[in-house]
Amino acid sequence: MRKLLNKELERKTINQYRESEKSPFVIVLDNVRSQSNIGSIFRTADAFLTKSIYLCGITSVPPHREIHKTALGATESVDWKYFHKTIDAITELKESGYIILGIEQSEGSVELQSMQIIAGENYALVFGNEVNGVEQDIINHCDHCVEIPQFGTKHSFNIAISAGIVLWELNKKGRSFGQPF
Repeated sequence: MRKLLNKELERKTINQYRESEKSPFVIVLDNVRSQSNIGSIFRTADAFLTKSIYLCGITSVPPHREIHKTALGATESVDWKYFHKTIDAITELKESGYIILGIEQSEGSVELQSMQIIAGENYALVFGNEVNGVEQDIINHCDHCVEIPQFGTKHSFNIAISAGIVLWELNKKGRSFGQPF
């Protein structure tokens, strides 16, 4: 076994990425405070061909040195948009026909492994602040909440880890239809 060289990975160029069919997901960051987390989420969004990232409230926007350190160039490939208020992002997405999924522990939440993806639908995945999670006002506007099961003593994952877990699982489910989406 031999580790592949970067030139053997057949990575897309930024132009190829922009022209590629995207997954049906938009990531909404509700007042995320860590620029390292934001950069990591950009990088994960690039890996899963995510449509866009909506940066809301206190969430920093590129260009920012700390975001770039973990994004490794993904701020150049992934489309993003800033909203002063998260509710404005949610309203825009709902008006565009998106199903809004709060990634949060809540009454009536669906465990991630049980979440069903409907072919042809678009989804907004709302991730919240590292301390407070998704704001209750935003939860009130979500169509569903999705919870990542956890089995230890802690009650939450780091937001960048949560984004990776959720995008992996939902992309896996969506791609099981036999086509990219």
